[in-house]
Amino acid sequence: MSLSMYQASIPVFISKLNNLSGILKKAEAHALAKKIDPEVFINARLAPDMFPLSRQVQIVTDGVKGCAARLASVEIPSYPDTEKTFPELQARITKTIEFLKTFSAKQIDGSEERKVTLKLRGQETSFLGQPYLLNFVLPNFYFHISMAYAILRHNGVDVGKMDYLADLMEYVVK
Repeated sequence: MSLSMYQASIPVFISKLNNLSGILKKAEAHALAKKIDPEVFINARLAPDMFPLSRQVQIVTDGVKGCAARLASVEIPSYPDTEKTFPELQARITKTIEFLKTFSAKQIDGSEERKVTLKLRGQETSFLGQPYLLNFVLPNFYFHISMAYAILRHNGVDVGKMDYLADLMEYVVK
């Protein structure tokens, strides 16, 4: 059986967004327990020239909602990038998951050859659907989730690899 565009996108996005949500919950609980202003984590970064945690989450959600919409040829919803708290970041993730759940396999499958055009660093760039998903969206998706994880881990939040892979047991063959 071949892997469909839908199977390679929507369920993966939802699964990992749920894991990201769990990581953020741990960070919020850690801040509360240690009496650390949550804003410290929200604005944290690993290097001076990288995006902070809040922007990592925004990029993750923008990437997947844009991907789903582009592959299905529907309008991409616009989210203002104004989140400054854990509840606001959680709301953004929830809103993105709810948007992703509106897509059916019928809307996404068959988009392998669909031309997808987006602006990258001010220039229009076009891909075909399958390379767009596999070589652009998924690597960026995993990169920014990993950066969010790394920022929090670096700042003392008790997260580990199994938080990143939280739903792994759901896929284990028994």
